[in-house]
Amino acid sequence: MSFYDYSVPKAKGGFLEMKDLKGKVVIVVNTATGCGFTPQYKELEEMYEKFHDRGLEIVDVPCNQFGGQTPGTDDEVHEFCTLHYHTQFPQMKKSDVNGENQLDLFRFLKSEKGFAGFDEHKYREFFEKMYAEKDPAWASNPDIKWNFTKFIIDREGRVVARFEPTADMAKVEAAVEKLI
Repeated sequence: MSFYDYSVPKAKGGFLEMKDLKGKVVIVVNTATGCGFTPQYKELEEMYEKFHDRGLEIVDVPCNQFGGQTPGTDDEVHEFCTLHYHTQFPQMKKSDVNGENQLDLFRFLKSEKGFAGFDEHKYREFFEKMYAEKDPAWASNPDIKWNFTKFIIDREGRVVARFEPTADMAKVEAAVEKLI
């Protein structure tokens, strides 16, 4: 299967079909409204404004699996994002990105780009210690480790990059700009 064979549930019902994004550069990101990385919404919105007319789409999937940091309803998530970060890209239905109930899209994305480590960041040591205590093989597991993991998909539907939340957003933007 390819990226274009998947869909994700929309917050207001129905599904966003990835096939409708053919020919676009896409960022798929699991987000949270109460996380230390939540300010990344600002940079995501800036990228959206800068590149949307040239073919960038953002698939924002709120997720409450990491520290319970997205406790609200889909409407509350949308209100928070538009009020605090003026987001114009839509938020999907709050969904799981790991485990038994994970979205099939995330299962596919993780199979294409596994976890390759955290970037230098003030939270790196914290994350590495936390995951090592839970699972000695954590670093080889492709699961999403935290909120704001970003996958970049090129115009042909190939998953070309995965950025952990600790990645500098300038790196994410540079990867997108190369594809635009």
